[in-house]
Formats: sequence, structure tokens, C-alpha cells
Amino acid sequence: MQISRYLDPELIKLELETSFEPEDEETEELTQKRKFERKEALLGEFARLLDSSGKICNPSKLLTDLVNRERKATTAIGKGIAIPHIRSMQARELVIGVCRSHDGFDFDSPDDKPVHLFVPMAAPPYDDNLYLRVFRALAELFHYDGFLDRVLEAEIPYDIIRVFQDFE
Repeated sequence: MQISRYLDPELIKLELETSFEPEDEETEELTQKRKFERKEALLGEFARLLDSSGKICNPSKLLTDLVNRERKATTAIGKGIAIPHIRSMQARELVIGVCRSHDGFDFDSPDDKPVHLFVPMAAPPYDDNLYLRVFRALAELFHYDGFLDRVLEAEIPYDIIRVFQDFE
């Protein structure tokens, strides 16, 4: 499956804008509530990014859908990767973004490592077949040696699209 045909340079962020103040030194771990508030802030940035595609009806409702999806189970898959995904009435058609973070964020990854690469994705609820094929193809790409490194090293959005094309 050619995921690159669904990628748009305008939906690729080489560095996320969301940032957080350092926590008090006395607090070794963030409370679960504070962790989820941080996660919601990131999901908000993803909703705004996907909305910029023109394929989202209501970004605030999309954010609610993403948050509710994330409450059910984390979309982090390990190795510094998360695929926040949702089937939502707010998506007119499949839309995919790519976001990076040099420092990484705690996103409840199964390996407890920070997430550096996010691939937010939204699709209409009636388009299960395409949604599942794209999700499966994305997950498979991350198993290829060198794929993640090349995405993280890309200097411009078009480089990221080229990496996807090279591995498809």
C-alpha cells in the first residue's frame, strides 16, 4: 500500500510546538492526571494539524474523539513511535499527519520510552477497509531497518515523504 500518496508536506511538522514547563524537582513522577493533560495538549496539536487539511468538519469534536480513543488505550506502539488514530464522523476522508519531537514526550508507550515520532490519522467511520489497510501498512513500515532513523533525520517535509516512498 502506498501511504506516501496520503502524505502532504503541509501536514508534516518537523518539530512539535507543544512544550511543557519542567516539573518541580520534588515530584519524581507526574501524576496520572497531569500526564493525561499533557497528552491532551499533544492531541490538540494533532487535531489542529489534521484540520489544516480541510478534511475535518469540526476540529474540537475531533479532539474529543481522539481524547476518548486515547483513554481506552494508548496509541503509542513502542520504539519512540505513536499512531494516534480515530474513525470519526469529523473526518470527511482519510487524513494522515507526521509530527516529530527531538526531546520526545511521555505518551504511555509500552516500553516506557519517550515518543519522538507521531503519525496522527483520522478517517470516516464508514471507511473501515482503507483505514485498516493504511494502519497495518504504517505499522509494518516501522519494522524495516533504517526507516525510523531516516524519518527522524529528514531535514524537510519532502524528505519524509521520500522515505515513505523508498520503503513502500
